[in-house]
Amino acid sequence: MNQMSTQTIRNLNAVSRTLLIPLYFRAMESQRPDVLVRDPKAVELVGRLDCDFSGVQKLKKEQVNYLLRMREFDRQARAFLAEHPAGVIVDLGCGLDTRFERVDNGQVEWYGLDLPEVIELRKELLEETPRSHFIGCSVLDFSWMNALSDRAGKPILFLAEAVLVYLEEADVKRLVQTLAQRFPGAELVCEAYSPVVIRSHPRQAAVAQPHWGLKDDRDVESWSPGIRLLNQWYYFDKPEPRLGVFQLMRYFPFLARMVRIVHYRLGEAAE
Repeated sequence: MNQMSTQTIRNLNAVSRTLLIPLYFRAMESQRPDVLVRDPKAVELVGRLDCDFSGVQKLKKEQVNYLLRMREFDRQARAFLAEHPAGVIVDLGCGLDTRFERVDNGQVEWYGLDLPEVIELRKELLEETPRSHFIGCSVLDFSWMNALSDRAGKPILFLAEAVLVYLEEADVKRLVQTLAQRFPGAELVCEAYSPVVIRSHPRQAAVAQPHWGLKDDRDVESWSPGIRLLNQWYYFDKPEPRLGVFQLMRYFPFLARMVRIVHYRLGEAAE
């Protein structure tokens, strides 16, 4: 990796540096025989990045949860494209994610959004294409939505993996309301943490701290007319040998459903 990339990583704040966690996990996972998410591009990028991954390595016990989450977001993207092959997918807080390369069907139009300093690093390591675009902007600076103005009539899926839970509830609410207003009929897939998870989250230097907790996933429906909860996914619903003894969590619904992935429709599409 060149000196510019090294300096770019050093300039990232705590939240932005979390992009190294899923990247490293995907690279390490891709070398396992019982792989959950295979990502050769992640292997390449980790090999090119001359940075200290020791902080990430300390989080190894979290690796399976991260990978199960990634796999579910990939599945949600593929399901959307199966229904809307030429649809638009917007990856909020894309970091160094390579989901476009993993799920590209040859027709999707993809937008990766993240802070300018993150996109600067992304451009050094990954290439934009005629169907894959990078936007350097805070997710809370709604000017980024202007890049999608002429896509408002197309099927759109917003993916927010490891993003919204790090924002304050007021900011999440304002974002969702604005998306529903500007892109009626679009879909949103994001994580949801129960408030108790937020309060008990361990303080670790290598990990950004979550803020937004959601007690009832249907509460979001009250934020704007027409928002509907479509489905929910839980880590422990199906047996997964890699979870080890944590598989037993599925027998304790209160605990098993504290962290999940939720899928919303943001109002009805304009006629």
